[in-house]
Amino acid sequence: MSGFGGFVLRRAIGTVITLLAISVIIYVVFYATPGNVAQITCGPRCSPEQVHQVSQQLRLDDPLYLRYWHFLQGILVGQDYSTGTSVEHCSAPCLGQSYQGDRQVTQLILSKLPVSLSLVFGAMVLWLILGVGTGILSAWRRGRFTERLLTGITLAGVATPVFVIGLVLMIVVCGQLQLLPFPQYVSLTDDPEQWAWNLLLPWLSLALIEAATFARLTRASMLETLAEDHIRTFRAYGVGERSIIGRHALRGALAPIIALNANNVGSAVGGAVLTETLFGLPGIGQELVHAVNVVDLPVVVGMVLVIGFFVVIANAVADVLYAVADRRVVLA
Repeated sequence: MSGFGGFVLRRAIGTVITLLAISVIIYVVFYATPGNVAQITCGPRCSPEQVHQVSQQLRLDDPLYLRYWHFLQGILVGQDYSTGTSVEHCSAPCLGQSYQGDRQVTQLILSKLPVSLSLVFGAMVLWLILGVGTGILSAWRRGRFTERLLTGITLAGVATPVFVIGLVLMIVVCGQLQLLPFPQYVSLTDDPEQWAWNLLLPWLSLALIEAATFARLTRASMLETLAEDHIRTFRAYGVGERSIIGRHALRGALAPIIALNANNVGSAVGGAVLTETLFGLPGIGQELVHAVNVVDLPVVVGMVLVIGFFVVIANAVADVLYAVADRRVVLA
């Protein structure tokens, strides 16, 4: 296949291969390392009989490739787990069983995922609007007071930790001014208005940090594009500056913005730990920290897989958006 359809197909195949490679690496790192994997997986309170049962369920006596195939089968078609008195089926995608919490990892992640996705995608809208808008204005007003002011603000934003911004916003907005309630997660399906109202402060805290980075990148990309020959040609033909900025220069500067946004969205699903912890949001990041602290290996493996999945998918979507923004990418 050729053209845009062939490009999308090649990227899809590459995405599947990358996901498989990530699953192999994660499995080897966590389940093929020296030590009593069954004891670590089961937890410190397990009896020798329970540890032996976990070892059989994980098939630790089989060769490594068979153990991985069993693990992959669970993700693709599901698998059965013995609870001692009965057999429990874990539907695909089955990411394992948390023996310490006596729960399926997939169900745990699905219960936490809406919180993290709500935080990340709401903040993404804000950081794109604020960051790209500030970068365009800064490039347009190059050499003027406006550019110097915006550059100073973005430098301060990049240098400020997210927990500092979050604390300041909570003290000022929630405490002194009482404009917003202290954040408490409400499901989107239960009350959309309260969902957005309670997440507005976490969105701002995360978005202000990321917006500073986007502003600097957008400004640099815009200035580079504005210095190209075709932009000078447009100006020589009398095309208005606003049209040059909005229709031509911005489109040429989109590639690095798309790449940065893809990386941020993918990693922020599990990486917004400080924001979730600060505002008490029960998301993926906070649960991952808890699982690491108590050494709940199946939960750690499952969440790392999910985070890797989002990073790969976000970058695959970014590749397609490259092709939409610049058709020359299709031929690459």
